[in-house]
Amino acid sequence: MLLTSCGNWVQLTGPGQQVEVRSESQVSGCEPLGRASSSTLDRLLLVERNTAQQENELLTLARNEAGDMGGNAIAPITTALDGQQSFAVFRCP
Repeated sequence: MLLTSCGNWVQLTGPGQQVEVRSESQVSGCEPLGRASSSTLDRLLLVERNTAQQENELLTLARNEAGDMGGNAIAPITTALDGQQSFAVFRCP
């Protein structure tokens, strides 16, 4: 019961709010800035966490990191697995 009532643990920062999530084809004209790697808990104690919530947290963490790097777009490099995912960071016009 407690696990289902937990809200989003990761908050979007000011710079992260300026970052869009795009597909690989949508960043072809953008300047690559590097890579953002996100990780979050995939389990609490012995209970597996909600996949959608994990993916949302991974995106939020990556957007925050990309914003801190001066980027305004991210594109997934890997799929979310075991609470981890990598993203390419871009500055797009």
